[in-house]
Amino acid sequence: MKPFIDIVREGGLLVFDGAMGTQLEEKGLHPGPEWNVKDPNQVAEVHRSYADAGANVLLTNTLTANRLALERAGEADKVEDYNSTGVAVCREAAAGRAYVAGDMSSTGQMLEPYGDYTEEQFSEVFAEQAQSLARAGADLIIIETMTDLRECVVAIKSCKAATSLPVVASMCFDFGAAGPRTMMGNDVESSVKDMESAGADVIGANCGGVTPEQMAEIIAKMKQIAAVPLIAQPNAGLPELIDGKVRFNLAPEKFAFGALRCVESGARFIGGCCGTTPAHIEETARRMNSRSLT
Repeated sequence: MKPFIDIVREGGLLVFDGAMGTQLEEKGLHPGPEWNVKDPNQVAEVHRSYADAGANVLLTNTLTANRLALERAGEADKVEDYNSTGVAVCREAAAGRAYVAGDMSSTGQMLEPYGDYTEEQFSEVFAEQAQSLARAGADLIIIETMTDLRECVVAIKSCKAATSLPVVASMCFDFGAAGPRTMMGNDVESSVKDMESAGADVIGANCGGVTPEQMAEIIAKMKQIAAVPLIAQPNAGLPELIDGKVRFNLAPEKFAFGALRCVESGARFIGGCCGTTPAHIEETARRMNSRSLT
């Protein structure tokens, strides 16, 4: 396959995979990067099912495999192990059919003055994880489900400085009276400007308390001002509490309809977040095939 950055520059469309955490839960496992080591076959099975469904990009099971997030579980010494193994498991499952995206997200902590950490400390944490993913052979890095724009900017800059990999960055928005905002109050316009200035090669939105159609509205806002390609990874609808468990019940056909709305609004990369399954990605990929999918 050609380098991922060539797809970014040439204008191709790609389908990313769907949820990992909720798929692990379906297997009786709690979400987490430790399964890359403890039960790699189960993780590989999820990756393989998305590749079989037509995903062009698979995300490693490393979302929370940064030092600060692992520290809370007493596993701060597992950064290299979980990330390198996560890439290896994903690469084997991809079997040359899909790009491997090293998945990163928030530290779970807050920057000063709201928290105890400095930007320099966060930068070291993100650089460490990015370097582990790059050494293991990831094709790109994706920084997703970010709710604090300032933390996202630190993550982007750290990844660009620590590796030569393309960086995709995605914020998590909710709809309120003032329009779409992150949990920390960041708006769409500021997010686009700051993520681009930090050096992200692709920017966009994922997860959040929005439907796929509402995410299409966010993408449309981004498209008006963004100079780089856009990505959208909506949930399988809004969460519902059923029998004490959070469920996402949007059918694959309805999800795919909303996903294509995101593409029509300007997204060049489309995937799924919480609650999405291989069936959601398969239906999305099928409909995308008529749109010159690279």
